[in-house]
Amino acid sequence: MIVKPRIRGFICTTAHPTGCARNVQDQVNYVRGRPQVKGSSNALVVGCSAGYGLASRISAAFGCGANTIGVSFEKEPSERKTGSAGWYNNFAFDRLASSANLFSHTINDDAFADHTKIAVIEAIRKNFGSIDLLIYSLAAPIRTHPKTGEVFRSTIKPIGQTMNSRTLKLDVLTGNCEVAEIDIEEATDEEIRSTTAVMGGEDWEYWIEVLSEAGVLAKNFKTVAYTYLGNELTWPIYRGGTIGKAKEHLDETCHKLKQRFGQSGVDASIAVLKAVVTQASTAIPVVPLYFSILFREMKAKGTHEDCIDHIHRLFHEQLYQEPRREDDSGRIRMDNYELDEAVQASVAKSWERINSDNVHELADVNGFQADFLRLFGFGHPEVDYDAEVNPVPLQG
Repeated sequence: MIVKPRIRGFICTTAHPTGCARNVQDQVNYVRGRPQVKGSSNALVVGCSAGYGLASRISAAFGCGANTIGVSFEKEPSERKTGSAGWYNNFAFDRLASSANLFSHTINDDAFADHTKIAVIEAIRKNFGSIDLLIYSLAAPIRTHPKTGEVFRSTIKPIGQTMNSRTLKLDVLTGNCEVAEIDIEEATDEEIRSTTAVMGGEDWEYWIEVLSEAGVLAKNFKTVAYTYLGNELTWPIYRGGTIGKAKEHLDETCHKLKQRFGQSGVDASIAVLKAVVTQASTAIPVVPLYFSILFREMKAKGTHEDCIDHIHRLFHEQLYQEPRREDDSGRIRMDNYELDEAVQASVAKSWERINSDNVHELADVNGFQADFLRLFGFGHPEVDYDAEVNPVPLQG
């Protein structure tokens, strides 16, 4: 079939197998061209199929030479429909790892579920005995609690008051866009609780508990969860909203893990990452406009990074180096380029001036558009998107 992007809301419902494979290959090539990292030997990445999770798996495998197990829940392709972009990313990664004689095992299942954790433990025991790194990079909108069966859905809302701001309304297929005013109603207590249940640290803690009890954590074990803080423009929806409550719980969980497992050698930390276009971030109000302005300023300064640039820097500069660049809460700060004073001053000026007439002048709309389509395998310069492609790639 010929695969073209089909957009519904903030999601592209199709993915291009060849384009996704090319994207993964490009990231692997980038890491291979960078200095090797003396780090992980056996890594587990929870949320491995796209964005920062995929970049982490690639950095561990091709940057450190690590065996990897990945967990993600992706839609498989059929003869008539494409799979999700994450499915094709995982497929491409496994093939590239195999060709490089690196062990790779991907589990396509619900990372929140107990049976998935059991399957991971069995895979660790069977293949290398223990892991020395767990990257927790899960970005799921819904969670079924493994103990109670309750279903939680995350909500992106401010807390305490209605939020009035602006966002970028962008047609990613045509590039047409406008800067629009938005009002976001405040979250209920139940929405706060549900969002924390999905996006907080409870599941991360469950993973460490079951892996520790199973005896599959190496003595030099590290675990890192990813978060984002942003700036004052995004704080009402991030740190001051439902997501912020969830991230507070993630911070609390990190401190609990240090207290509970620190004496046994577990190094638990949270890394604050920079803004990038992901499937999750595009759905958050205000974010597309701020990101587009930010990208323009960072590109002008030569400090813009995509996922693989950023995560390789985390592995190379921070994760396996001392001293780390930590804030007062002990988080590893990788957002130092984004929060550069000069960058943020320019962003603030553009934010005050920007409107639908000058948006292409003050914001990198084209870059945001290209990044979004690339998430699903579209827009790669070496791919013929008018050619027939098999949605079910051949094994082997």
